[in-house]
Amino acid sequence: MTSDLVHHGESFDGTPLGFATKSIHLGNGVDAETGAIRRPITLANAYALPYDPSDINWSSSDVNLYTRNGHPNQRYLEAKLANLEGAEDAVVLASGVAALAATFTTVLNRGDHAIFSDTTYIAAYRLLNQILPEKYGIETSIVDTSDPRNIADAIRPNTKLVHIETPANPTLKVTDIEAAAKLAHDAGALLSVDNTFNSPFNVRPIDLGADIVIESLTKYINGHGDALGGAIATRKELTDQIRFTYQVNYGGIISPFNAWLINRGSVTLPLRMRQHNASALAIAKHLESLPQVRFVAYPGLESHPHHDVAARQLARPDAGFGGVLAFGLDTDHDGHNRFVSKLNVITSAVSLGHDESLIVFLGEDDERKYLYPPEFHRGFFRLAVGLEDTDDLIRDIDHALAEAEL
Repeated sequence: MTSDLVHHGESFDGTPLGFATKSIHLGNGVDAETGAIRRPITLANAYALPYDPSDINWSSSDVNLYTRNGHPNQRYLEAKLANLEGAEDAVVLASGVAALAATFTTVLNRGDHAIFSDTTYIAAYRLLNQILPEKYGIETSIVDTSDPRNIADAIRPNTKLVHIETPANPTLKVTDIEAAAKLAHDAGALLSVDNTFNSPFNVRPIDLGADIVIESLTKYINGHGDALGGAIATRKELTDQIRFTYQVNYGGIISPFNAWLINRGSVTLPLRMRQHNASALAIAKHLESLPQVRFVAYPGLESHPHHDVAARQLARPDAGFGGVLAFGLDTDHDGHNRFVSKLNVITSAVSLGHDESLIVFLGEDDERKYLYPPEFHRGFFRLAVGLEDTDDLIRDIDHALAEAEL
């Protein structure tokens, strides 16, 4: 395996390699010591110093000094992700939330203003709506970013960042990345995109004008529900700042074992995403046909209000709309819980992107209920469709509806 292939994703004649080929080969290579064709896990905390270490920069991430500063397994994974995202560089940290916090605290300073989606992962919401304003004096505005006019109306002279999550967790609302990027750039601001629900297989926000892409590696890129990690893909000027601030001095480093697990899991990302995409679309269509189902939200459905935007943003002909959908039943609070209790294949648990399908009931009293569309207010499910046989999942849903007498 050549270094050109490992680092640049090109074949011997300069032709770009396909996504699946890059998922397998980028970040991998022959181990110089043993000849193993898989990168080993390097669990050391510290590395040998040169004869005269007196002029070393002890905060450097460029050489192996101390694992908090950076380590080989992290760098292997970063090389792969930067290429898959189409970015100049990538930083891998301890979790998706660490990646969010690192982004916000690196690009925003006291007195700056940020705009963010009214529907986001709860940790992003708390960071932007509460922690950054109260502790760091950063101004923030919550808007419905699915309508670009709301972004335009919220921009101020001190706006430095527009942060969107698309599709949004948990309502599956979609934002036009190109439109958001143009508005941010016209105002001299950056656009960051949480791409976790898509993965770079389905959507590459940098190709659409985004400056920063954030992924919870815990989800689709790992794909096996057994490791935490987060990634920030952007230009090297920013990754250098993030490494110095958040990795070296805040200590948000990913462990070598988790980095190795995620790198291993990412090899099958394109295969898994095709199955997630296909099964989720089939299940969404089935749910939409059932009289017990009050609503279904999935960008792959033509009934979704942002279907055309979502389709336009797909990265490749075989891409799809992800494995997460939301739906509500025409029943009360207990009826929703009764339905979950009768499922046999689908597991009641948080997270997504696992091999097994996961469902979580989100009740009527969520603290952000006022930000959700009206159909969500009576309680709803977030279903993260896994890799089981699609027919088994559909039968499980139908059986649970019958057993719950809905």
